[in-house]
Amino acid sequence: MKYVVIVGDGMADLPSEEIDWQTPLEYAYKPNMNRLASSALIGGLVQTVPEGMEPGSDVANMNILGYDPRKYYTGRGPLEAIAMDVPMNKEDVAFRCNLVSTDGERIIDYSAGHISSEEARKIIEILNEKLGSLKVQFYPGVSYRHLMVWRNGKDELLLTPPYNIVGQPFKPYLPQGESEEFLRSLIYNSYEILDKLEINKIRRDKGLQPANMIWLWGQGRLPNLPLFFLKWGLVGAVISAVDLIRGLGKAAGLQVINVPGATGYIDTNYKGKAEYALRALEQIDFVFIHIEAPDECGHLADLENKIRSIEEIDEKIVGTILRELPYIDEDFKILILPDHPTPVSVRTHTSDPVPFFIYSSEKPLKGEENFSERWGKEKDYFLEEGNKLIEIFLKG
Repeated sequence: MKYVVIVGDGMADLPSEEIDWQTPLEYAYKPNMNRLASSALIGGLVQTVPEGMEPGSDVANMNILGYDPRKYYTGRGPLEAIAMDVPMNKEDVAFRCNLVSTDGERIIDYSAGHISSEEARKIIEILNEKLGSLKVQFYPGVSYRHLMVWRNGKDELLLTPPYNIVGQPFKPYLPQGESEEFLRSLIYNSYEILDKLEINKIRRDKGLQPANMIWLWGQGRLPNLPLFFLKWGLVGAVISAVDLIRGLGKAAGLQVINVPGATGYIDTNYKGKAEYALRALEQIDFVFIHIEAPDECGHLADLENKIRSIEEIDEKIVGTILRELPYIDEDFKILILPDHPTPVSVRTHTSDPVPFFIYSSEKPLKGEENFSERWGKEKDYFLEEGNKLIEIFLKG
């Protein structure tokens, strides 16, 4: 038996007047998901974000993989450090370090115009040269997503994701808690350094947003996850363009598969993710495929591209796997779901339950139901403990 999990990050949403009060998932043309949902072993709603926890891909995907975040979650930053092979001791604290665009008072763009990784690397290298020390180091990641490690640092802090405060004065959301002044000084000093860079002058001349400040959030120390193989007896892999999911996979002992052209945005290599997953499944039994694009479109309030990203997932990932997987193994299961909603109308994550289904090749495909949030509610099945879903998928 082969097992494939497909997670459309932030794919769930709210009904929109622009598309006849449907959600993007409901409105999108997605015949492959609909066919699978119509013949699912089980489907409905699942609570991927436990009550009282901040809704995000870190918590939600940890839950989906079967690790209760109330027990194992230590922060977003250390998962990204694991993905990037950044050395950390148990006393160190890792922070997500976004490159953002600001006018000096407000965050204008949480992603610095989705800056390229090549430009961002140069900026982070300059920042590390100017602000780095034995105490603090900056590490370049992908696009706007980077990392700061504070050796023997503090983690009792209140920090806010930058996508939650776009267009707002950022001063009320600066770090609060242990050694807050130290972190605030890093943020303000980064603005003084980065705003004047030639790279940002060129970006402005091109009509692009500058990457002229850092924003620190998602702090934590190294987690200690039981190995996925020891829990389920399966050798598996994870495919994702973002370090968060790659780090979560590595922490669980899953192989990380690199796909050329995977960007974490609307232009990602959808089909390549499916093809690399199929290639891996010739040797192993479990693959977790994560696609970031719908989430980014939600944050940008880009309804058109959110719909497009869902359609791309359906055609190039779900369709490719459904067409080719039977040639690898006649028995397979597919689990499809969002990790959390990222509604276009609010531009950030919410904790609402998300629709899911589990399909097994043992059931013939028949009919075509419209897989969506509404569909999930109509199924009248609600799984409150999201970390139990993987057990249902693998053992049920």
